Amino acid sequence: MSHPALQPFNLEATALPNRLAVAPMTRVSAEEDGTPTAEMADYYARYADGGFGIVITEGVYTDEAYSQGYLNQPGITADRHVKAWGQIADAVRQAGAQPVMQLMHAGALSQGNRYRRSTAGPSAVRPLRAMMEAYGGSGPWPVPKAMTEKDIDQVIDGFVASAQAARTAGFAGVEVHAANGYLLDQFLTPYTNTRDDEFGGSITNRVRLTASVIAAIRAAVPDPKFWVGVRLSQGKVNDHDYRWEHGAEEAALIFATVNTATYIHIAGEGSGWEEGALLDNGETITALARRVTQKPVIANGNLAKADLAARVVYDGHADLISLGRSALANPDYPAILARGTAPAAFDPAMLSPQVTLANSATWNARKAAASIA
Repeated sequence: MSHPALQPFNLEATALPNRLAVAPMTRVSAEEDGTPTAEMADYYARYADGGFGIVITEGVYTDEAYSQGYLNQPGITADRHVKAWGQIADAVRQAGAQPVMQLMHAGALSQGNRYRRSTAGPSAVRPLRAMMEAYGGSGPWPVPKAMTEKDIDQVIDGFVASAQAARTAGFAGVEVHAANGYLLDQFLTPYTNTRDDEFGGSITNRVRLTASVIAAIRAAVPDPKFWVGVRLSQGKVNDHDYRWEHGAEEAALIFATVNTATYIHIAGEGSGWEEGALLDNGETITALARRVTQKPVIANGNLAKADLAARVVYDGHADLISLGRSALANPDYPAILARGTAPAAFDPAMLSPQVTLANSATWNARKAAASIA
């Protein structure tokens, strides 16, 4: 009997060959103006060639105001972006996988934006810790300006226009990035959101922007064959240990509010699924999302071990599994799982000193030279 993660799965009207997805991973390897490169097309197609059923892109910025988070981050705001992304979508689909574009607004966690020198977030609160050197930043985060109603409208409009552009480029769907401490998660988090309007205060208000983005995209693109997923997390890139204040009760309310999404993707920021998924009611966060929304759920977080991946799917904790660093080390992971052999361990040097494709290529060249020697 094949491994549960290798069994076919239907997402809406689309038949997937398995339940394995490539998680979004920032690679800051686009052109300076945000245009994806041929190198990026090869990079994403490699995972499709390796057998993954879904390939989710890195976070793509959605407007030419405050959304860009990193220099050399790809965008989807201009015709040249759409054309280049179309080549990537074609390459992934021709290799047998479904391409999904993750749409991202960095908000206060922007550390490189060619369109603005300042940052904006829900409130004028300096983010915790320091900017990330692996993504080209250094020093303390600036204090963002508090977004006005006009700024918030611009955020929603940017997500909608980007989703429409992704569809034009040939993507199977988009994933709304509401995880890991970026803008939509900043609205969700009490210590970064001190607003007293309809987007602040109660959890119902704080999750409102994420729900509004999903609803606006679906209204603009009503075709159910075009996926509109959402990614959520408790931990953040600058606060790995953060957990939702009211545990399972709060999680259930969040999930119920975003249940118009095609799927729910729970990121394992800072910890593996096995270590971080258990909630105070004894249920895993992914199983709770699955129960509350009745939508497909993607689990994430150190799930490359065959027995653990099998348990997550077989025991009903999630419908699909996404791999990040394990996929970097094993772009043919589905074939490895089918053979029953152990996947290669991820080497942090693959992403050092920065997370670019060029650094990974250098690492691969060194590895190849060492094997010959």
